[in-house]
Amino acid sequence: MTYCVAVKLKAGLVFLSDSRTNAGLDQISTFRKMIVYEKPGDRFMCLLSAGNLSISQSVREILQVEKLPHHDGGEPITIWNATSMFDAARVLGSAVRHVFERDGEALQRAGVDFNVSMIFGGQIGHEGMRLFQVYSAGNFIEATPETPFFQVGESKYGKPVLDRVITPDTPLDEAAKCALVSMDSTLKSNLSVGLPLDLVVYEADTLKTDRITCIDENNPYFRMVRNTWGQKLREVFDSIEDPAWDGAPTSVPLMGCSTRSQPLKKISNADEKLI
Repeated sequence: MTYCVAVKLKAGLVFLSDSRTNAGLDQISTFRKMIVYEKPGDRFMCLLSAGNLSISQSVREILQVEKLPHHDGGEPITIWNATSMFDAARVLGSAVRHVFERDGEALQRAGVDFNVSMIFGGQIGHEGMRLFQVYSAGNFIEATPETPFFQVGESKYGKPVLDRVITPDTPLDEAAKCALVSMDSTLKSNLSVGLPLDLVVYEADTLKTDRITCIDENNPYFRMVRNTWGQKLREVFDSIEDPAWDGAPTSVPLMGCSTRSQPLKKISNADEKLI
C-alpha cells in the first residue's frame, strides 16, 4: 500500500509521497512513488503513483516516450512538448492504456487486477498550474477550488486535517506542513505506509523548483511535527469536557435534550418486540 497527496493552491503546488510497498507481512520494500519532470523556464511536472508497483513503473517508463497524434497533423504530443497540462495528462492516460493493452490480459489470467492510481500536476509555459488524478482506465479528473487536493492509496486517515485546513488561499509552507501532518496521521494508523517520504514544493510561475527533500526517521522537522501534533491533539482532547451521566452541573448536557429522538430501547425478555 502507499499514501500520496498533492495540493493545488494559488501560491503553488505541494506533493508528498511515502515509499513503502508490501506483498504480505514479511515482504516489505522501499520504492519511490514520486518523479519530477522539469525543463527550467519551460515546464515543471510531478507524478505520484499508487497501486500495483509493476504497472506504475511501466507507466512511468512508457510516459517518457509516449506520443499522441496532433489534431492538425503536426508533431506528435509528448510530455516534453505539450503546450498544456491537459495535453500532458492525456499523454499520461495514453501511457496507462498502453500498459493495459500490453499486460492487462496476462495479469487477468494470473488473477491480478490492473490497479494503478496517479496524481499528475504542474505548470507549462504561461498556462496556470493544473492538478489531475488519473485512474486505471487512463481517464482523469482535475482539481478545482472546491476540491484543491487529491489523495491516492491509503487516504482515509490523512483526509480530515486536509479537509479542515486546506483552501486555495492557504500559504504554501502551511500547506506543506498540513500535508506532513496528514502523512503522520496515516503513518500512525497504517503499517502499510512508511518512511522515507519525498516532499516537493513548487512556487507558482517559477517553472522549476529546488524545494525537494527526502524525509526519514532522523529528519528533525518531521520529528518535531509528529511530536507536536500528538501532544497538541492530546491537549485539545483533554480540554473538552467529559460527558456528565450522574446529573452533575453542566452547560452541555448529553442526556434528555432531544424532543425528536428517544433513547435506544432495551429488550429485557423474549416476548418484547423490537418495534
